[in-house]
Amino acid sequence: MLMAHPTVLRNLVARYESLTAGAAGPDSTDPRIEQQLRDTAYTLCVTTGTREIGAALAAARERIEDQDAAAA
Repeated sequence: MLMAHPTVLRNLVARYESLTAGAAGPDSTDPRIEQQLRDTAYTLCVTTGTREIGAALAAARERIEDQDAAAA
């Protein structure tokens, strides 16, 4: 299976976490933020070959950790 570059995954995870934090704040009813969150979750799932965001985040973080360990 093809896997996204760790830098791409790192950026997607950071974006998802940022949007999740924003969704819990005062702009939580902003439909643009909700759509961006859904889009980012979808992209994470596609790039990691998973079907749910929890598994996508776990796979992305594992790939990032593997890359960091190999670089060390």
